[in-house]
Amino acid sequence: MAERRLRHPREIPLLVVCVGVTLLAVVGAVSRAYSGEPNQPLLLLSIPALVYFVRGQQYARQRVNGVRITENQFPEAHRMVTEAAAAFRMKKVPEAYVVLGNGELNAFASGHGFRRYVAVTSDLFEVGDRLADADTLRFVIGHEVGHIAAGHTSFWRQFGISVANVIPGVGTSLNRAQEYTADNHAHAFCPEGMQGLRVLAAGKYLYPAVDFHDIAARARTDTGFFVLLVNLLSSHPVNTFRFAALADRTRPGRVF
Repeated sequence: MAERRLRHPREIPLLVVCVGVTLLAVVGAVSRAYSGEPNQPLLLLSIPALVYFVRGQQYARQRVNGVRITENQFPEAHRMVTEAAAAFRMKKVPEAYVVLGNGELNAFASGHGFRRYVAVTSDLFEVGDRLADADTLRFVIGHEVGHIAAGHTSFWRQFGISVANVIPGVGTSLNRAQEYTADNHAHAFCPEGMQGLRVLAAGKYLYPAVDFHDIAARARTDTGFFVLLVNLLSSHPVNTFRFAALADRTRPGRVF
């Protein structure tokens, strides 16, 4: 019941559409291969190996270049990851890394094989460490662990949506629904940290002076064709829609 409440209502229908697109492409590739057209079909049928290779390479990059978050290294952040995994009833605590940001404020979750991990760029990690805003970091970690808990990082899911991801507006629509699902997990884990997302609008130094609810309110006034187009082509909901969904917990976030 709790998992269903946290999942955005459009996520599963959009997942079905995206998987359907991939299945149709694979079936078509197999059909063309049997009819004697080897080139394009073989390229499509190699997608599972490509997804596996990309995920493995990305995981290796974090391990050899990032800083592993452990009980001895960034213990407070390690405790957040452990507590988030427990809150979402996960059987295994994901690995966590701090990776060089070079000014980028970002975090992501992924996996390879049976391993799952989260990574936070150093610039975003500083918000909870050097800048002492622990709630914001806790929300970010809850969001990324939420992606894992919701099944967004599995190999089969990534393969299932791989073809849809290259079609403008199709894969991104599922991604936006998944972002709302992850935000719901983060809010359940650390609701007081939601205003920390102001960092995405103003950066790590200016965000404390930003009015969260002013941005959320503009979801009703700053609309129009091009706003909807920007949102449609984005992998994440635009900030106004995203903030509005966190400010008003009675409605799911706008995917379209």
